[in-house]
Amino acid sequence: MSSLTPPKELKSQLDIVIPTIRDLGFLEMWRPFFQGYHLIIIQDGDANRKVAVPPGFDYELYTRVDIERILGKNASAISFRDSACRCFGFMVSKKRYIYTIDDDCFVCKKPTGEDINVLEQHIHNLLTPSTPFFFNTLYDPFREGADFVRGYPFSLREGVPTAVSHGLWMNIPDYDAPTQVSDDEMVKPREKNERYVDAVMTVPKGTLYPMCGMNLAFDREAIGPAMYFGLMGEGQPIGRYDDMWAGWCSKVICDHLGLGCKTGLPYVWHSKASNPFANLRKEYKGIFWQEEIIPFFQSLELSKESTNTIDCYLELADKVRKGLGHIDPYFDKLADGMVAWIAGWQQLNPPAPKAV
Repeated sequence: MSSLTPPKELKSQLDIVIPTIRDLGFLEMWRPFFQGYHLIIIQDGDANRKVAVPPGFDYELYTRVDIERILGKNASAISFRDSACRCFGFMVSKKRYIYTIDDDCFVCKKPTGEDINVLEQHIHNLLTPSTPFFFNTLYDPFREGADFVRGYPFSLREGVPTAVSHGLWMNIPDYDAPTQVSDDEMVKPREKNERYVDAVMTVPKGTLYPMCGMNLAFDREAIGPAMYFGLMGEGQPIGRYDDMWAGWCSKVICDHLGLGCKTGLPYVWHSKASNPFANLRKEYKGIFWQEEIIPFFQSLELSKESTNTIDCYLELADKVRKGLGHIDPYFDKLADGMVAWIAGWQQLNPPAPKAV
């Protein structure tokens, strides 16, 4: 078992980012865990509508009008009428860590009946090393009660810094539209995830995974510029691939830079399923496109000259333009969005002046 004992709270170092189109009454359930943290709320849709936030929370709220005022021409990188707009919160934050959650996710309970403190688990995941180079069959060796198993190389036991902590969900699974209606269209919408798996594991180097943005934490300093949720929503030919895109991009950059991604605990309670037929309209092109996109990422290699996340991401944008542009003109536009995203990031997060 690791001797590392990360702090349970990082209130001065972590922002909570929430995209929404509705009043945030769900925060009442989260009050015991979120109060004392700073919230960044990205209001999508009608900028004139006033979103109600329960009293007692420390927050800042941005609408589309604010995004365009702050970013100017670089606001073109931020999606509209899609939860991908959350990434503006990643950009405007000044904290080391980010936790982002959807407004239909509630506090989940352990099998013992105890409420799950998602932030405590995500913080533990982020502040303990990942082990991407060799799989430990007892999963995360830095959890209490676990360790490295016999045969695990001692030279790899220090692990690498963790950049991403990907949490999961009970109740409504995160299915795509074809899976939602497969077999019997009356059965899948009622299917619930009731299996609580008490495990955290590192996603191995060279392996992609479907990252979901509804219960996600990351080290903003380490990987923040790669957490761009792409161009989705209004005016775009695709939707519901925003977090997938960020996951693919961030994973190949983590692999290149020697950083780790963990998945598993903590769980949230995902309260409602979205309409599978509306989802199919959004996902239709992506379902076909991903059969080329994923091999593109699997074979992608970044140059030795790219030694930080921003350089990696700009190189990746160029590779997206050249390697995926033949699929659809959307990918040229997406590559432009990736470049504008980095310009906006640098606009709001200028590098510290070099010491003389």
